[in-house]
Amino acid sequence: MEGAGPGLALAMLQGRAFLAVPVGMGCGIGIWFGLPVEPGGREYLGAALAMAGLAALPLPLRWMAGRAALLGLVCILLGFLACGLRVHIVAAPILAGESYGPVKGRIVEIDRSQSGALRLTLDQVWMARRAPEETPARIRLSLHGDQRWLEPVPGAVVMATAFLSPPRGPVEPGAFDFRRMAFFEGLGAVGYTRSPVLVWQEPAPDAERVGRMRSHLSAAIRAHVPGDAGAFAAGVLTGDRSGLSPEAVAALRDSSLAHLLAISGMNMAFLVAFVFGLLRYGIALVPPLALRVNSKKAAAVVSLGVAFFYLLLSGANVATERAFIMVAVMLVAVLLDRRAITLRSVAIAATILLAWQPEELLSPGFQMSFAATVALIVGFEAMSRRVEPGRWSRGGQFVASLVLASVLGGVATAPFAAAHFNRFTDYGLLANLLTGPVMGLIVMPAGAMAAVMTPLGLQALPLWLMEQGCLWILAVAHRVAAMEGAVTAIPAPPGAVLPILSLALCLLVLWPGRGRLVAVAGIGVALGIWSQGARPAVLIGEGRHVGVMGPEGRALSAQRGGGFLVTGWLENDGDLAGQKAAAARPGFRAGAGGRVFDLGGGAEGLLVARDAAPPGDACLRHALIVLPEALPLAGDCLQVDDALLAESGTLAISAGADGLRIVAANADRRPWSPGAGPYSGGDQ
Repeated sequence: MEGAGPGLALAMLQGRAFLAVPVGMGCGIGIWFGLPVEPGGREYLGAALAMAGLAALPLPLRWMAGRAALLGLVCILLGFLACGLRVHIVAAPILAGESYGPVKGRIVEIDRSQSGALRLTLDQVWMARRAPEETPARIRLSLHGDQRWLEPVPGAVVMATAFLSPPRGPVEPGAFDFRRMAFFEGLGAVGYTRSPVLVWQEPAPDAERVGRMRSHLSAAIRAHVPGDAGAFAAGVLTGDRSGLSPEAVAALRDSSLAHLLAISGMNMAFLVAFVFGLLRYGIALVPPLALRVNSKKAAAVVSLGVAFFYLLLSGANVATERAFIMVAVMLVAVLLDRRAITLRSVAIAATILLAWQPEELLSPGFQMSFAATVALIVGFEAMSRRVEPGRWSRGGQFVASLVLASVLGGVATAPFAAAHFNRFTDYGLLANLLTGPVMGLIVMPAGAMAAVMTPLGLQALPLWLMEQGCLWILAVAHRVAAMEGAVTAIPAPPGAVLPILSLALCLLVLWPGRGRLVAVAGIGVALGIWSQGARPAVLIGEGRHVGVMGPEGRALSAQRGGGFLVTGWLENDGDLAGQKAAAARPGFRAGAGGRVFDLGGGAEGLLVARDAAPPGDACLRHALIVLPEALPLAGDCLQVDDALLAESGTLAISAGADGLRIVAANADRRPWSPGAGPYSGGDQ
C-alpha cells in the first residue's frame, strides 16, 4: 500500500468519495465564517448557480482527478450555501444596548452560570417600552439575591426586573465569540436580576411536558441520592446540572471527566448499547419469539426509540442532538443489514449535522466528537487486521479494548481540547481508564432502569447502584484533579492552526499510500505555527483594562473588575495565574498623569489615572493613550477612550516592522456583530 502510485491512490480516494463530502462542506462553512462581511444576495445566487452547473457537468469516468475536484467544489459551495440558509432561519432581534426594567417570559431551560447562580432561559419574551419586533426571541437571566422560595419549572411564565445587555463579543480578536453562538441559538440578550422572580403563570397542562418530566425526574433522583452524586446522576440522565457544586465541576474539568456530563456520544452510546444488548439477548432466551422475530432489527428499532426519548428527556441540547444523529445513522444501518460502525456512517452523520446546523463546525464538541469517533474506528479496524483470532482471552480483549479506546480518544481530542480550553489534563487518560467501565457498566444501565421504574416507585435499587458509580467517578475526579501538575496551561493557537490541522487529519484518513505524507506534513506545519505563535504585546479592553506582556507573563492594570475579560486573556496566554497575581507583575511604571507601559518597537502607551488628566504633551511622548474620553491634545497619537472600545471591542496591539499593528475584536461586520441591526442578507 505504501508504494501505491498516484493513480492507485486516486482510485482508492474515489472509492471513498462519500467520505470527502463532509470535508468539502466543512471547507465551505469555514470560508463563510471567515468572511469579514456578510455575503449578499448576488453572492448566494452566484454560488447556487455555480454549484448547479458543476453538479450537472458531465465528465468521463476515466477522468478521476477531474471528478474528485468537481465533487470537492460542489461540496464547498454546498457548505457555503447551507450557512446562508441557516443565518436566515435563525435571525432574531438582538438587544442594541443595556436595558433595565420589567421582563416576562416562559421558562424553556434551567441551568447554572459559571459562578454557580441559577440561570433561566426564557422565550415568548415581553419587555417594557420595547416593540415586539425589537424584542429578543430568547433571553438568559442569572438569578442573584435570595431566590430560595422559587422553584422554577419549564413552561412556567415568570416576571422580574432585570439588567439586560447584548451577548458579549470575544475577549480579544480571534477568541471564542459568545455573541456568534448566541445568535445561532436565538439568544438576543443576557443579564441578571437581584429582585424576586415572580411566577406570572403556572405551566399549562400540555406545555413543556417533557421539560416538566425532566424536572420531576431530576428532583426524584436528588431526593434519593444526596449531594454531588445525586446532582451528577441527574445531570447524566436529564441534563440538569444545576445542583452540582462548583468544586465538583472544577474537579471534573481538571481531570478530563467533564465530558461525562455533556450527554454526548459516549453517554448515548452506553445507553443504546445496554438497551440493544439487553433486548437482543433477551429475545434469544425465548426460543418461540426468537424464531419469529429478527432480534437484531427489533433491538435496533427499540434502541432508536429509547435514544430519541433520551434526546427529549435530556433537553435536546446541541451535543445530544449530535450524538442522537450519529447513533440513529448506525441503528438504521443495522436495519438495512449494513455494518453499523463504519467511516461511512460517521460521514453520513457529519453531513446531516453540517447541512442542518453548519455553525456546529466551529464548536469544540463537534470537532472532538468526530475526531474521537474516527480515531476509534480506524484504530480498531487496524488492530483487528493485526491481531490473530483467539490469541487473547475475553478478559484480555476487554482490557486491551478499554486501554486502546482511551488512548485513541485522548490523542485524537487532545489538540482540539488544548486549542479551545487552553489546558491539557496530564492525567486525563488515567481518570478515563478508571471511570469509563463504571460509567458504561453501572451508571448508565442503572440510570436507564431508574428512569423506567421511577413512575412505579421501584427506583430505590437502581438509584443506589447509580449512586455508587457516581461516587466513584467523583472520587476519581477529585483525586486526579488534586495531583501535582494535573493541568498544563496551553496558549491559544493562531487562527490558521485548527483549519490546517483538521484538514490534515481528514486527509490522513481519506488519502491512502504515500499521499498520507502530505497529511503528516500538514500536521507538522500546524503544530509548528502553534509553537511559534506570538501573543499580542498589549491588550486593551472594556473598562479600560490593559494587559501588557512581560518577562513574567501578562501584567494587568487592575486587581479587580473585568474578571471575565482579563481571565480570558490569561487563559489564552496559557497562564494559570489569577487576576490579583497578574496585577502584581511588573509591566507598568509611574508617569505624568498615569502609568506608562511598553507597546513594543520602542513605543510607549499611557494609561491615564481615573482621577487625573493627561499632560498637554502626552500625545507627543506616547504613541497611545488610554483615557475615559478623547481630548484635544497636541500630537498624533491614538486616543483609546470608552466610546472607541465600545465600538471596536478589545484591541490587540503588537509591534511590527512598519510600526504598531492594531487589530480590533469587532472588525468584522456580520449579522451577530454590534450594530448590525435586523439581518437583511447584506447587500442585495
